[in-house]
Amino acid sequence: MANRPVHFIWLLDCSYSMQGEKIARLNYAIREAIPEMRSVAHDNPAAQLLLRTITFSTTAQWHHPTPVPVDDFTWQDVEVDGMTNLGEALSLVSRELQSPPMPQRALKPVLALVSDGVPTDEWKAGLKAIDATPWGRKAVRVAIAIGADADRSVLQEFLGNPELQPLDANSPKQLAAAIRWASTAAVKAASQQVAAAADSGAVKQPYAPPVLDDDDDDVW
Repeated sequence: MANRPVHFIWLLDCSYSMQGEKIARLNYAIREAIPEMRSVAHDNPAAQLLLRTITFSTTAQWHHPTPVPVDDFTWQDVEVDGMTNLGEALSLVSRELQSPPMPQRALKPVLALVSDGVPTDEWKAGLKAIDATPWGRKAVRVAIAIGADADRSVLQEFLGNPELQPLDANSPKQLAAAIRWASTAAVKAASQQVAAAADSGAVKQPYAPPVLDDDDDDVW
């Protein structure tokens, strides 16, 4: 079972509504979460944690196109640009959830979506493309809503599980806590379910998102 890959893919909203403090805090939070992800990976030697990032704005593109082992991963800050083409990003991810390129012996992938607004393209087509792949149906999914105006219904549909809720990040403090949680709990859920990795059909994700308290006044 050693070194079975867990592909962790960030899907990051880099539209203009994320400019300023939001994008700065997002970059900081993910950069600070990397050491914790390494710690989780070291605690789960049956899994090899591989990281990638997709950004979406007017277009969607791979920010880190090649899966990188977490021990070798260096965060590269993302920048804002344009609209919110989530559907294009989901379609890009769906192509990576085929076998190949996803290896048959992989553990469940992790898809982590972070957004602060409303998609501006046909995003449901992209979500259907993910759900049409075996690895997409098995994936551990987490969603983080940045700000009170984020479209939680979209994030809820992305999760694909009525028992799960998007994490609310209405301040920099909450965002940092949500990123840390998503970066570690989801990896644990994927890497510790070795026996279930080959199961077909939808998977009930074995974790519960926390309630993120916000006891400061630092809001967007």
